[in-house]
Amino acid sequence: MFTIDPTRIDLAREFKRAPFGPHSPELQAVLNVLRGARHCQDLLLICTKPHAEWQLAEKQPHGQPPRLIPGAVFTSLEAAEWHAFRMRWEAVTGQAMPPVDRE
Repeated sequence: MFTIDPTRIDLAREFKRAPFGPHSPELQAVLNVLRGARHCQDLLLICTKPHAEWQLAEKQPHGQPPRLIPGAVFTSLEAAEWHAFRMRWEAVTGQAMPPVDRE
């Protein structure tokens, strides 16, 4: 099974630059792990203002409404996806993602 190397910040940079792809095979392998049933944390994005605002939420069982995650409101879909990526990265690797803005 593929495991994520938490030192591969280059892959996080790649995702941040192009969250909707195309992705390299290595990044796609990372995304497959992060988004897989075992690690995805049932995260979803809810559009709260059409084309203007999204909020990160967590899917609830038995058809209950999603639980909104306090403070996780974004004005771009890219920023919202980046936040979810970082949350999943930390959950899977056990390490907070270091700053990725430096090359």
